[in-house]
Amino acid sequence: MASMGNQQQCQIITATAALFLAICGILLLVVPTEDVKEPPEFMYGIVLDAGSSHTAMFIYKWPADKQNGTGIVSQHSECHAKGGGISSYAGSRGGAARSLEECMEQAMQKIPKSRHKLTPLYLGATAGMRLLNISKPKESDEVLKEVGDKLKTYPFSFKGASILSGQEEGAYGWVTVNYLLENYIKYGFVGQWLSPGRDTVGALDFGGASTQITFETKQRVENKDNLMKLRLYGRDYQIYTQSFLCYGRDQVLLRLLALLIKTQGSDRSIVHPCYPAGHNDSIKLSTVFDTPCNERQSPSIPDVELQIKGTGNYDQCLGNVSHLFSFNNCSYSRCSFDKVFQPNITGNFMAFSAFFYTHSFLQQATGISIKSPEHLENAARMVCNMSFQEMNNKVQGQESRLKDYCAVSAFVRVLLLRGYGFDDLSFPHISFQKKAGDTSVGWSLGYMLNLSNLLPAEDVLLKKTLRSSAWGALITLFCFLLIMALYFLLRAIHKKGTDTGI
Repeated sequence: MASMGNQQQCQIITATAALFLAICGILLLVVPTEDVKEPPEFMYGIVLDAGSSHTAMFIYKWPADKQNGTGIVSQHSECHAKGGGISSYAGSRGGAARSLEECMEQAMQKIPKSRHKLTPLYLGATAGMRLLNISKPKESDEVLKEVGDKLKTYPFSFKGASILSGQEEGAYGWVTVNYLLENYIKYGFVGQWLSPGRDTVGALDFGGASTQITFETKQRVENKDNLMKLRLYGRDYQIYTQSFLCYGRDQVLLRLLALLIKTQGSDRSIVHPCYPAGHNDSIKLSTVFDTPCNERQSPSIPDVELQIKGTGNYDQCLGNVSHLFSFNNCSYSRCSFDKVFQPNITGNFMAFSAFFYTHSFLQQATGISIKSPEHLENAARMVCNMSFQEMNNKVQGQESRLKDYCAVSAFVRVLLLRGYGFDDLSFPHISFQKKAGDTSVGWSLGYMLNLSNLLPAEDVLLKKTLRSSAWGALITLFCFLLIMALYFLLRAIHKKGTDTGI
């Protein structure tokens, strides 16, 4: 009897356990599941913007899975190297490399160590190095090699140091502007990336050695050198872009000095209509002509100080600045200046870099809200009529730049209105900005966006999980089966006790 009881008890327990496991197995097969995305790790990229006046480092990041072939890139951090641009270290061995050390050490801290080897590192040099490559190609190569060798010592994936063409600089600036304005894609409230279907915005860049204009156009681009085609987020774009070397802020000021020296016939002292009245300054004559943007009047330049006396005359300043441009002999249906084709400007524009700083200074110094060509004219005239002390009282902390704002303002007026062709209708469509959100506006983000499209994306990790509605039913059934199993077990034990007389 005892043997039969034990056997009966084992059969009950075995049957109950088997039934429980079978039901659980069937439920796991038929209960609805859904795919859940594991958030992928971020990928990082470093771009060193080696400009003519200084070098800036930008770190970008984007999810490892990509949207329509281009990663979703945002700015992670930035660093501005001390000292001049790398071109200023030509002939000074080791100087260019040392200038990058502080920012690269910051990159080591800002990017997770586990991502160092996977992080691409690029250095892009712009107009300063383009000029050095024209005047001193050997020294240009040496500077690039020096900074390249330095960047190879860091644990990132160094991809190269190169000089960007003017067209590339302009096009990547345009990409940056439109990305930050969400003209390619927009993150919707439902958690999906949407195509906003908005028109793109043109980009106006004003650097130290060059200036760029880039915008999308439906007109025929008569000079194919000005045509670029880009593909971003599943769409194709056709843009006009032009870069004017020697038309950056620093080079314009040197070219203006050279023009005044030539027209006044003196290399010892000149009067400067763009400097504040009564303001005196000096500069080494060799500095004025140590650039391919200025023609040397003689093979050797005496190492003497050029004495400069300001007169603060806006009309004379504007006249001299205008002579830096050539508006004659256009071989196309329409030109901007210097025989360069340009279609009619259309749509909205964002002006950044020195455009922003000049616009901001004019508004702060004069109190004029500059929204039309007339406003720009009036503000520039007011600044040119101010003394150095008046400007310093109105805008503090810019003593070293104050003397140049009259000339730069006159230049911006000629460039935008007569050169590019902005008028009363189109000028109000220019937005002068330094940043869009928390991201600096410039070519480097557009460069990183383009490069991220070439990087392999990590596979998105998927796992099967039960829907929340299914978990409640499964837990309820599990509890029911557990109670039933315990019931049969206790019943079997009780029967066994009864059979044995306990």
